[in-house]
Amino acid sequence: MMGFAALNPSYGPRLLSSVIRLALFYAALFAALGVQLPFLPVWLAAKGLDAAMIGLVLAVPMVVRVIVIPLATHAADRYQALRGVITTAAAAALIAYAATALAHGVAAIMIAFALASAFYTPLMPLADAYALRGLGQLGRSYGPVRLWGSAAFIAGSFAAGFLLDVIAAGDLIWVIVAAMAVTAAAASALAPLSAHAGGAPHPLRSARVLLRDRGFIAVVAGAGLIQASHAIYYGFATLEWRAAGLGGGEIAALWALAVMAEIALFAVSSRLPIAPTALLLAGASGAVIRWSAMALDPLPPLLLLLQSLHALSFGATHLAAVGFVARAAPIELGATAQGHLAVALGLVMAGAMGVSGVLYARWGSLAYAAMAFVAFAGGLCAFAAYRMSDVR
Repeated sequence: MMGFAALNPSYGPRLLSSVIRLALFYAALFAALGVQLPFLPVWLAAKGLDAAMIGLVLAVPMVVRVIVIPLATHAADRYQALRGVITTAAAAALIAYAATALAHGVAAIMIAFALASAFYTPLMPLADAYALRGLGQLGRSYGPVRLWGSAAFIAGSFAAGFLLDVIAAGDLIWVIVAAMAVTAAAASALAPLSAHAGGAPHPLRSARVLLRDRGFIAVVAGAGLIQASHAIYYGFATLEWRAAGLGGGEIAALWALAVMAEIALFAVSSRLPIAPTALLLAGASGAVIRWSAMALDPLPPLLLLLQSLHALSFGATHLAAVGFVARAAPIELGATAQGHLAVALGLVMAGAMGVSGVLYARWGSLAYAAMAFVAFAGGLCAFAAYRMSDVR
């Protein structure tokens, strides 16, 4: 079987090299996200933007992804150029982030950041499509490679937090630019994929075939709802824990514990004989239990256990969704299918984030109960997918 490298006496070392390069790309990509997500608002504030304008700038990626992800993933499939689109997007994102660093004034910053987001946001679904296709051809599992992205996210966040104490807030953007430079370099080092598994080209079918697949729709809807049930957690957990008297180190440890639980699941996922739809049900169950308990304002010792459930509520849901989509979609629509998944999850999450502030302002920690209902609805979709799908 053809994969990242042709079959020859050096195939084993080349296979290992290809997997390592992919792991390094995931690490670079998520390290950049780990720097940007917590600390871009700090830079925007240092540039003089008020809270309202910062919120508007941060909303740009959510809007941009709806437009650019389908275009990028469709182009990758149409021209059989997954690696080429990834390297081009990563290089263009680096240039656009550098332009953002040099921009002055709200309008210039927003335009430059919109361009950066246009090139950066497709990288996640493109990377997953590339990894699932290439690793599948090599008989390797996705989870043990993807975990390096989660580990690098933690490292990037802690490194940026340390740098925040030693450099001016107005210079933080250059840390993001540096992280994107590493990402672009790692993208250019990715091994080429074979054009077609099995040799003969596949005619590119319409993406509407995905929308006619009831199992695909059910899985995407279920994953979207389960991931969206994290909205209160992502937006207000730190504020609530600070109000409860937890220190910054304790809060950082709780966030890190959640990602470490996710990494542990990714590490063992290749040895779990569980169908994607069953894994999605496990993710929904973990989310319902987690948010139901969070609604009761648990004591810190119980928070440790609840944070460990991130392995199910996020990790299992992510593995189930990308795994199901990779198996269900025609091979020539692999990137397009991952793009549809990314857009759907982004739209549902945007809606959930939009109402989370209202819910939390009115109900406090009881707002987590609403998230438990959202996760339960996702579980119903997952059960429907399990019953109807032939991808088991």
